[in-house]
Amino acid sequence: MNDLSTAKDLEPSELTALRQDLAAAFRLCHAFGWSESVGNHFSAAVSEDGKSFLLNPRWQHFATIKASDLLLLNADDDSVMDGPNAPDPSAWAVHGALHQELPEARVILHCHSPYATALACLKDPTMLPIDNNTARFFGRIGYDLEFGGISDTAEEGEHLVKAMRGNSVLVMGNHGVSVTGPTVAAAFEDLYFFEKAAQTQILAMSTGQPLALLNDNVAQNTSEGWKPYYGMGENHFAYLKTTLDKDDPSWRD
Repeated sequence: MNDLSTAKDLEPSELTALRQDLAAAFRLCHAFGWSESVGNHFSAAVSEDGKSFLLNPRWQHFATIKASDLLLLNADDDSVMDGPNAPDPSAWAVHGALHQELPEARVILHCHSPYATALACLKDPTMLPIDNNTARFFGRIGYDLEFGGISDTAEEGEHLVKAMRGNSVLVMGNHGVSVTGPTVAAAFEDLYFFEKAAQTQILAMSTGQPLALLNDNVAQNTSEGWKPYYGMGENHFAYLKTTLDKDDPSWRD
């Protein structure tokens, strides 16, 4: 277990629950086929200012991550990168910058899920409102189209922060997707629905037929209409954790 001395904003039981939920998100991401070798990163803020956060260890496979494996880091402490237990440089550049500058982004899930990544590789990767799931994200998506290779520099972090500010989803051009939320369950639910939405759009576009776009008013009303249903995420995530327990409950350790 990592040192918890800097985690002043959560009670021990709350921190344990957060660790377990984040560990579950890693396992579920792999179960859904969204993991990528031993890369990609999920994080969760521990402190009120967001600077103290949990992050997965460098190059540990999502399918093996346990609650106690998660690193507890501080975005102001660059010296962590010089230590023997340093996180992945790209994780530090992206998640460190986002948590430092956007304290409202309590949980940040970044992955290269197939359809979201395919969408991000289009010249115009805009999520189009063509059904309930795509319209769920109307007005909530930031787009960063300044791909410069591996996102492991402070400059990369800065323009990702700029694109994410005021949004809960970030489409990273030629790269993948990052989703934020107030809880792990909420963020995972948006990641789940974003992948479904991207799948719908990519499949609809693949027909070569014109898309039946919703007008902005209907799209906005649909997006707003989703809000009373956001609680679904907690129930969905709770169910998904029971499926993990049946297979391998070690994620809780």
